[in-house]
Amino acid sequence: MRNISYSRSRLALVAAALVLVVSGCSSTETPTSVAGGTAQDVLALQGSAGGRAGELRVVRDLPPPTDTQDGQEQPLAPNDILEVDVFQADSLDRTVQIDSAGRISLPLIGPIQAAGKSVRVLEKEIETAYGRNYLQNPDVTVFLKQSFGQRVTIDGEVAKAGVYPVSASSTLMETIALAGGFRPIADQSKVYVYRDVGGQKLVANYDVAEIRTGRKANPRIYGGDVIIVFTSQTKVAMQNLKEALGIATSASRLAIVP
Repeated sequence: MRNISYSRSRLALVAAALVLVVSGCSSTETPTSVAGGTAQDVLALQGSAGGRAGELRVVRDLPPPTDTQDGQEQPLAPNDILEVDVFQADSLDRTVQIDSAGRISLPLIGPIQAAGKSVRVLEKEIETAYGRNYLQNPDVTVFLKQSFGQRVTIDGEVAKAGVYPVSASSTLMETIALAGGFRPIADQSKVYVYRDVGGQKLVANYDVAEIRTGRKANPRIYGGDVIIVFTSQTKVAMQNLKEALGIATSASRLAIVP
């Protein structure tokens, strides 16, 4: 009789666990609420790419911010670190940081305003300053080594949600890595990137598996972007099942104790 009672008890617990996972999997794969609106709102928009709901518009791929189009990069900001290379004038090369007033200081030409300008504009202005009195046809290259003014927000199912700096070449995969990668219950096919382009709020859904396999390009990430990684309800349901089965196993062990 004890064996029969034990078998029935364990069977009931496992059945309860299965009810949990079935109820979880039967629901639509809809992530939980996220900052800036509910996930349900975003998924409703996703059904018709390019459709509008208020100010938010869903697109297949995000265009660069307005101030990066036509070859122009986002404006530099205080604390950004720059490498300035003057061709065939190595003694003038410098690694400099933009100060709180938005300026950098270079040999011979002294302070020059950098914050608020793109890298390309700053290059031209440095060339003009050197060409005015010191060099003939100077060729100057400015590289944004580290950006502190350009930051992105990463939220949702990542190991370390927060605000992170991005460089002039940051990508989605690199930015997720900065946040410690995905949590176990993350839905890697539902990574949403929000961006303001010319006053229009846009959002696009990226599938990380497709990026890893090369089927989709690894998109560029810009300062001001918000990245949200949604929850996989299937993974949550499976996690609940494992926990329920663990309880069932523990209960079955207790049941055979005299």
